[in-house]
Amino acid sequence: MNLNLTANTIRGLAMDGVQAANSGHPGMPMGMADVAAVLWTRYLKHNPQDPDWADRDRFVLSAGHGSMLLYSLLHLAGYDLPMEELKQFRQWGSKTAGHPEYGHAPGIETTTGPLGQGCANAVGMAIAEKMLAERFNTASQSVVDHFTYVIASEGEFEEGVSHEVFSLAGNHALGKLVVFYDQNFISIEGDTHVTYTDDVRMRMEAYGWHVQEIDGHNHAEIAAAIEAAQAETGKPSVVICNTTIGFGSPNKAGGHDCHGAPLGEEEVALTKRNLGLPSEKFFVAQEVREIFAARLAELQEANAAWNAVFEAWGAANPALAKAWQAAQAGDIPDLSGKLPEFEAGSSLATRSSSGQVIQALAREIPFLVGGSADLAPSNNTYMKGLGDIGRNAFGGRNFHFGVRELGMAGIMNGVQLHGGFRIFGGTFLVFADYVRPAARLAALMGLPVIYVFTHDSFCVGEDGPTHQPIETCASLRMIHNLTVIRPADATEVAEAWKAALTNQSGPTALLLTRQNLATLDRTVYAPAENLAKGAYTLWQSGEGAPELLMLATGSEVEITLAAAQKLGAEGRNVRVVSMPSWELFEKQTAEYKASVLPDGCARRLSVEAGTSFGWERYVGRCGVKIAKDDFGASAPFKVLLKEFGFTAENVYETAKALLA
Repeated sequence: MNLNLTANTIRGLAMDGVQAANSGHPGMPMGMADVAAVLWTRYLKHNPQDPDWADRDRFVLSAGHGSMLLYSLLHLAGYDLPMEELKQFRQWGSKTAGHPEYGHAPGIETTTGPLGQGCANAVGMAIAEKMLAERFNTASQSVVDHFTYVIASEGEFEEGVSHEVFSLAGNHALGKLVVFYDQNFISIEGDTHVTYTDDVRMRMEAYGWHVQEIDGHNHAEIAAAIEAAQAETGKPSVVICNTTIGFGSPNKAGGHDCHGAPLGEEEVALTKRNLGLPSEKFFVAQEVREIFAARLAELQEANAAWNAVFEAWGAANPALAKAWQAAQAGDIPDLSGKLPEFEAGSSLATRSSSGQVIQALAREIPFLVGGSADLAPSNNTYMKGLGDIGRNAFGGRNFHFGVRELGMAGIMNGVQLHGGFRIFGGTFLVFADYVRPAARLAALMGLPVIYVFTHDSFCVGEDGPTHQPIETCASLRMIHNLTVIRPADATEVAEAWKAALTNQSGPTALLLTRQNLATLDRTVYAPAENLAKGAYTLWQSGEGAPELLMLATGSEVEITLAAAQKLGAEGRNVRVVSMPSWELFEKQTAEYKASVLPDGCARRLSVEAGTSFGWERYVGRCGVKIAKDDFGASAPFKVLLKEFGFTAENVYETAKALLA
């Protein structure tokens, strides 16, 4: 097998793609081409003709800026990524975006843009593999047995998220996780030693990893390192690959000039000559085609053999096979009559009612898994009696992520991407700022992960302004394709969970209270299932067109309703709208939206214990917003409610002034 020609062909495609776009990062693909060539032609288990093969190895290019490496490999391996797509690198409508985009082309396992996120996703994938193996493999037949491979740059290792997830991976002894660390000592600004002198070997050993260091251009060393990593089942493995960025370029190899800019036509020509490649653009030798074709035939045989094992396993284990199919499909059963019912007038924090709902969901959805960033007792996310996930314990359903919110969110994405589970993760709402980068990627990829954000307002109280989210809810609403739901009482919480689980096209954030809220009597007020529409008329004091619209979410619905009823007793026709989710409301028909918020009613008031930002969309330029646009304070929450104007009396007085 001519690995030199294979690696150089990858280098040529990477150079040409970046040059054609006049944009991109040629240096990393050229530096890691040897590692990739060995891995993809000898070890990676996958099938380009069946990209969704459940037991395929996962390959994550965490260093997503080197995307031409992945696109070249996918094309050569036989995925549906024709050469024309490589020629359209970074162009409008192409499948070859600047950074790999999940769903744009088969074989792209995750969207890797922000450095380190791919590492986090890979840890989640490796955990999911062990969890599925624990659930479905039998003493005589294994249907889950695959590796997760990662190529990461120094940038990934510098980013804080890698520290979070690598620490957890070592703790969990993820023996089927293999990371190739591209150590070339070059970043955009130059030599990495200006800012980064970590001893990577000592760091990873301290995390409990198996560490090897090799010449990343020596094919024999690369192969030996892969085999040693595969043999080490008790620890995750990192292979420190000493490489030269821009390998083969006579004038730019080893320097930062080739990191994030095209080599230039002249340097491309010189490099091709240096590597023994013809000057032809996007050249692939027939010998390289034959190498990948031979490998494809081997992979198809492996896939067929697995299919036979899987069929026999299913016949011998029909209950397991049925559970497998449901988990892989992610089918949510009919939850009618399966969730707890909450007594009208009872007082319960929505984090507590959410906890009760989670217990019921755990019984009904065997593939539902989740946990918290060391806050399960506060988030009420622990599924009782269902075991934990951790070192040598992957049959349970409760994650303990530790104090690692960003790592948690990235791992959640990886578990969801892997398939076989539906995952949720909890923390305090104010710490959503740590979750945000991974939440944005979940929204971009359309991953149906669920965030359980508790302690959702300044009613956190005595912990003070550092723990009191003010702008956080609004900032989450700004993320496209992230559905934010802030339920008003226990009955809305149950419906919020239903909405989250039926949302299969993006993430959902549930915003829940620390303080108790009254459970509304749904024989008097509109049914809670209206939550699915995002906003609904909860109560109106009179008939016909209202004089005033009073919009509220979450804990503020209670005080708004009390104020409205006082106005109603005075003969005013006012409408209270519970508006738990802007995103769900915006998906409704124009007719429905107008029925809830009629255009003819110009007097409008919004009440939410957070920033007023965005509420003008619903109350208009002249509407009034009872909100909190500065930071909170440390005091008992009832004192804060009074001081900040979130009382039924203040809502009443404000509304009355609007009606004057």
